[in-house]
Amino acid sequence: MAFRHPLRFPLMAMGMVALLAALWGGLLRLGWDWPIMRPTLPVAHGPLMISGFLGTLIGLERAVALGQRWTYAGPLLSGLGALALVVGLPGAAGPMLMAMGSLALVVVFAIIIRRQPGLPEMTMGVGALAWLVGNGLWLSGWPVFRVVGWWAGFLVLTIAGERLELSRFLPTSRAARAVFVSGVGLFAAGLVLACAAFDMGARLSGLGLLVLTFWLLRFDIARRSLQKAGLARFVAVSLLSGYLWLGVAGLLGLRLGGLAPGLHYDAWLHAIFLGFVFAMIFGHAPIILPAVLGVPMPFRPAFYAHLAVLHVSLVLRVSGDLAAWWPGRQWGGLLNVVAVLLFLGNTVLSGVRGKLRDPAVVSGGQTVHVDKGSA
Repeated sequence: MAFRHPLRFPLMAMGMVALLAALWGGLLRLGWDWPIMRPTLPVAHGPLMISGFLGTLIGLERAVALGQRWTYAGPLLSGLGALALVVGLPGAAGPMLMAMGSLALVVVFAIIIRRQPGLPEMTMGVGALAWLVGNGLWLSGWPVFRVVGWWAGFLVLTIAGERLELSRFLPTSRAARAVFVSGVGLFAAGLVLACAAFDMGARLSGLGLLVLTFWLLRFDIARRSLQKAGLARFVAVSLLSGYLWLGVAGLLGLRLGGLAPGLHYDAWLHAIFLGFVFAMIFGHAPIILPAVLGVPMPFRPAFYAHLAVLHVSLVLRVSGDLAAWWPGRQWGGLLNVVAVLLFLGNTVLSGVRGKLRDPAVVSGGQTVHVDKGSA
């Protein structure tokens, strides 16, 4: 059994604090007249969600997978950076801690790539590097709208690399791998180009997202799981629906180019970070969280509730953005938060029920033994 660091639960708690604070800050940005609590929360919404929550979660997952004590330094640093932003510490304490956390993840992937230098590992390593570059630019004073593409690269490339890794179970042609490499290359090249030519780089990255969307919809193993039952089907539905939102983000990026904060920017941003990324989280959580936390989480049909609310609310929000319809945007944003809270509630309830059962988790009519030593 892999070493289980006592920081697993505190680190997860830090990520949850970052998530809840980010959700509150996002609602304030949408204009909901609710208690501000901390005046810095609306500004910190994006960094808390990406580096504070998702960066900490991904760093923790990798630390559990490697099973080495020092790898927990990365999620600890990004989690502390999130807490610094939540309490409103002055200066660059939060961004600096998050940048150090991303540097630690780059080191982790350098070790992973040295051990297993495959295309999936390299893709995820480039994603970690994109997070570090984005945090470095943010720390140096770049505005968030010029940095957020790099943060998106962190998540998109991490997820794409993981899905490519799972495709090893299917026969993948050279042409399919060439499509994947071209998508990653176009997207990454667009990020670099955008530093000098923002509009052109954003359009190139949008094209790369469209190529990756095609690859995911055509070659991902999730397509074969739609005919199964229980958890396998839920994961497939979550992933495939998320890929559609990635395509929406690619179309918006290709069509609109570099975007400053505004309605179109909001539509592009949340198509990626909510439609794509959170659909991936919803689908993977029942598999990853048991491995990370050691708590069985049996599948429940209620999982479809938070997935459905996510997509319906995002259609409302993006439509409100593109049509300049403020009530749709505002209520869509509120329902986005409801979807995430439903996800948290369903996940906790599943974990509680799982703790009352045998560690062999029954899912979709099949017994699934949770591998607690890997992620």
